[in-house]
Amino acid sequence: MKLTVIGTGYVGLVSGACLADVGNEVLCLDLDAAKIRILEEGGIPIHEPGLLEIVRRNVGAGRLAFTTDIERAARHGEIQFIAVGTPPGEDGSADLQYVLAAARNIGRHMDGYRVIVDKSTVPVGTGDKVRAAVAEELAARGAELPFSVVSNPEFLKEGAAVDDFMRPDRIVVGADDERAIELMRRLYAPFQRKHEKLVVMDVHSAELTKYAANAMLATRISFMNELANLAEALGADIELVRQGIGSDPRIGWHFLYSGCGYGGSCFPKDVKALIRTAAEHGWALHVLSAVEAANEAQKHVLVDKIVRRFGEDLSGRRFALWGLAFKPDTDDMREAPSRVLIEELFRRGASVAAYDPVAMREAERIFGDDPRLSYAGRPKSALEGADALVIVTEWKEFRSPDFDAIRSRLRQPVIFDGRNLYEPARVRDAGIEYFGIGRA
Repeated sequence: MKLTVIGTGYVGLVSGACLADVGNEVLCLDLDAAKIRILEEGGIPIHEPGLLEIVRRNVGAGRLAFTTDIERAARHGEIQFIAVGTPPGEDGSADLQYVLAAARNIGRHMDGYRVIVDKSTVPVGTGDKVRAAVAEELAARGAELPFSVVSNPEFLKEGAAVDDFMRPDRIVVGADDERAIELMRRLYAPFQRKHEKLVVMDVHSAELTKYAANAMLATRISFMNELANLAEALGADIELVRQGIGSDPRIGWHFLYSGCGYGGSCFPKDVKALIRTAAEHGWALHVLSAVEAANEAQKHVLVDKIVRRFGEDLSGRRFALWGLAFKPDTDDMREAPSRVLIEELFRRGASVAAYDPVAMREAERIFGDDPRLSYAGRPKSALEGADALVIVTEWKEFRSPDFDAIRSRLRQPVIFDGRNLYEPARVRDAGIEYFGIGRA
């Protein structure tokens, strides 16, 4: 099948590469010429495990190509995926300008039947706006060409996006005509050979499903973070509580880990957008408003612990920071707890020596050449002369450190563990003060 994917971010590039990998002819469009140049030169503009190899393999096989030519893209694929950004506005609503611009470009240049697929995370009702935008462009051309609009939300985790696409647990398709549904079934057949994973519904329900999924996961995280704070006050251990409730099959184990807050491109934005959508229709989502407030507060938990240990004035203090990305296996720092922590430490007069396996270049872009922030080539190098170690991202390489080496390099043997990577007794036995999240 011939496919066009508009946008080469996480969703667009992963989707395009994986669809090409099962034999489709995919053309990826992006108006950012720098991104396309990187892709054409054999690189990728994002960090995502396994993606570079798939992109190179399919470019070499002639199944995957990249362009900035809008007309070429609109004429290439019978199925046109819109996978552009929907950044939050100041009021929390999703900005649909790029989605609708893509829809208008399709309508302006399409030369036959098209299935226009919203892959971006968009509010309920966006499919209607996309349909109207395409129809307006066709009318302006005096063209009577058939098209369908489909909602096909992505459920990709950064750091595991390739595996999520290749081995989906469900494929949600929102459509209202059989021709489009049949094409989507053909497209996704290679990804569901063992059993049927396609969940077909109306467009509005599919749009809401994506927001509901992310909101539920965000809710679990904030719930566990609030319980962790309570456990600490009560002298309980949140890790033992997690084991106790996670073993209940009605609850399960996923997203029950407490920490220093969630970040990234999805959960914060989607929770805000769903709250805003509800408000526009006269509803107040009390639970999600609390989830958002709890998460913002949780991003300050580590600095609160630091202040209780070292005092409000941190002038002259230096802190080693392990982890900058909002989660492992990505360089994404959007809404990352590390950003809040660094700014709060700066405000109190401290400096930071940071290490992250892949996100230090992104941190340099965000913080510029601020002399208060330095970068270490190895985790141990960040420790030299620091007053304490602060762990913000649960990278695998941080899981089994040499505690004796940590103690010898720190000015004061103190660890603030924002992801509960270590057993408190083990760290304290090594002669290091330990502050976790909800660990009595």
